[in-house]
Amino acid sequence: DEEMFDAYTRLILEVIRGRQATFVRDDELKAAWAIFTPLLHRIEAERIKPIPYDFGGRGPPESDQLLKSRGYYQYHGGTYTGRGKRMSM
Repeated sequence: DEEMFDAYTRLILEVIRGRQATFVRDDELKAAWAIFTPLLHRIEAERIKPIPYDFGGRGPPESDQLLKSRGYYQYHGGTYTGRGKRMSM
């Protein structure tokens, strides 16, 4: 029998065991904040409202329209193709 742990217990065990795959490095975290902080400030300053979509769905139709306007189109299964590139979502 394997005991099931909650999320925080799992993270603490990962730290104790020296496994770092679950965590980001400090430079990755700083880069993420450098990207998202200005975006979050803009959302707050301009009071930008999120576009609603159905729970469990892929997202709002506007996201597909944005990708299509940038030259990507979606295959079933979540792989976007276009402009010689392939992105898995």
